[in-house]
Amino acid sequence: MIAVLAPGQGAQTPGMLAPWVEDPSSAALLDELSSAADLDLADLGTHADAETIKDTALAQPLIVASSILAFRALEARSPGFVPSLTAGHSVGELAALAIAGVLSDVDAVRLVAVRGRAMADASAVTPTGMSACVGGDAEEVTAAIEAAGLTAANVNGSGQIVAAGTLEQLAAFAEQPPAKTRVVPLAVAGAFHTEHMRPAVDVVGSAAGGLAAADPRVTLLSNRDGVEVTSGVEALERVVAQIAHPVRWDLCCETMLSRGVRAAVELAPAGVLTRLARRTLPGVTARALSTPDDLAAAVELVDTDTEGAS
Repeated sequence: MIAVLAPGQGAQTPGMLAPWVEDPSSAALLDELSSAADLDLADLGTHADAETIKDTALAQPLIVASSILAFRALEARSPGFVPSLTAGHSVGELAALAIAGVLSDVDAVRLVAVRGRAMADASAVTPTGMSACVGGDAEEVTAAIEAAGLTAANVNGSGQIVAAGTLEQLAAFAEQPPAKTRVVPLAVAGAFHTEHMRPAVDVVGSAAGGLAAADPRVTLLSNRDGVEVTSGVEALERVVAQIAHPVRWDLCCETMLSRGVRAAVELAPAGVLTRLARRTLPGVTARALSTPDDLAAAVELVDTDTEGAS
């Protein structure tokens, strides 16, 4: 059983699309996605610097488009491949909806562009951010986050919880971190998945209301609680609501293990979830599909898993 995973904001890196646009099919698809986002994603993904693509309004469509490009390239290299399960971390859920067939690629990117702009606007109201808390006792870390007036916005499992709130709150928290905990600021420009994002929910919900949502063709997990969502309408509603609610990636991982996932491919811009999988998905072989050079290894993993399941 193989899972296809899509990363969230913070995974973006300068030049991440440069190797993909060398392929004519990927370049053509990217043109379509750029039109949907009303952005030049090829230019952003090849020439923009790290500070530019940190902008939420740019980072989110860029990340989701990258994941979609990587998945379609994997499909082309392994005809007939259908993942057993898909899940996306935070904004990666929009890519997962496209992979599961809930939304078309174009609609997924069109919606994530609205999401990115709305969340950027919400972030501009108050200077906010996010910091990863690595290590320590999970209960103690969560209690300390709440005591500091912050929100445990991402619970990633295996000793990683992301705190979110105002920059002032985060700075004070970092000065006196919980025992045995390292606090690492993240390259995001807002307190995502907290009440600070509440203004964006209605904006994105209105845009989502105009889209046709099909029921998932493959098992689709929700960030809310790690459960399978079988209704396309519900999946879309959950993704919208998730903007202002914590991501429970730890519960998604628990579901993957309970469902018997044996292998996972993380789509571009890959790396974060693959590294996390080494601790949160014991016994699962994970591969990062960052560039076209990684396709051979991803195809081998897909083919091997398919043979083992037959």
